[in-house]
Amino acid sequence: MDTGTHVVMGVALGGLATLDPVVHADPTLFNAVLVGTLVGSQAPDSDTILKLKNNAVYIRHHRGITHSIPAVILWGIGIATTIYLFAPEVNFLHLWLWTFLAVILHVFVDVFNAYGTQAYRPFTKRWVAYGFINTFDPYIFIMHLAGIVAWNLGANPGYVWLIIYFVIALYYVKRYFDKRELVKIISKNFSNIVQIATSPTMKQNVWRIAIETDTHYYVGRAVDGHIKILDEFEYKEIDDEDPIVKKALSDPNIRAFLSFSPVYRYELSYHDEYTEVRFIDLRYRSKGRYPFVAVAQIDDEHGDQLKILNSYTGWVFTEEKLQDKLTVAAEPE
Repeated sequence: MDTGTHVVMGVALGGLATLDPVVHADPTLFNAVLVGTLVGSQAPDSDTILKLKNNAVYIRHHRGITHSIPAVILWGIGIATTIYLFAPEVNFLHLWLWTFLAVILHVFVDVFNAYGTQAYRPFTKRWVAYGFINTFDPYIFIMHLAGIVAWNLGANPGYVWLIIYFVIALYYVKRYFDKRELVKIISKNFSNIVQIATSPTMKQNVWRIAIETDTHYYVGRAVDGHIKILDEFEYKEIDDEDPIVKKALSDPNIRAFLSFSPVYRYELSYHDEYTEVRFIDLRYRSKGRYPFVAVAQIDDEHGDQLKILNSYTGWVFTEEKLQDKLTVAAEPE
């Protein structure tokens, strides 16, 4: 989920903790728990700092190890222990339990959007992205804002958040069945399907879809269960015997993209001074463009001495911006 939603979820868990008799009876513990739930609800996304290094490192690791099972355990222990050092009189067990729950909830809700996480590490590095809740879901966010307002107006926070989270749980069930019905419709209309990627939009009845079959890729939208294909591409396996493609595959930006993107196509374009290899994620079509790409421009004018001139991976919404990014990447430090 987005940062704002994780913040209000931290507040919600702090309110929900008042149902715990031990927390309810100790104002100091309540304050410690509220700090723990707020910090715990944000902690797994601390890897956002990797953006300061470069996009390749960020894309390869964001929502990776920091969202893994060992990390979730360590976040809970580490945050609770740090708070306890400043308030040793509080009940550590209950402080840890609510902090740990905040971290778990963060990772749990992240697996339901299209971006996903590597939540099952160390058992597998597979990206888990169930794709039926938007990264920013206005309904979930508004319900949390309503709960915060009700709490400030004097409503019992424990019962308020218990009711709200019951409604949100039902909402998740509804969205799961919405996606399952969409997948059924797609399966009836396409044959030899390899995989289906769904991305919910801000509108409940509108979905982005990317379909891979053994012969084609199909990109489109589903509105009220009616599928409209917007783009169609022939399926093409990566030709790693091609020296230029093989060279591109050695680039960190390309490797980061391929480690993350499940549905993509690639293309080569030839220019006077270089050959460009471009990988295009098909899940994020927006206004006729595919903004999440990885590009490597390779000097192939010297026989077998191939050289990567510059490369880039990330989200760019115009070709001009992409070329600017590549130009910056090519400049010596």
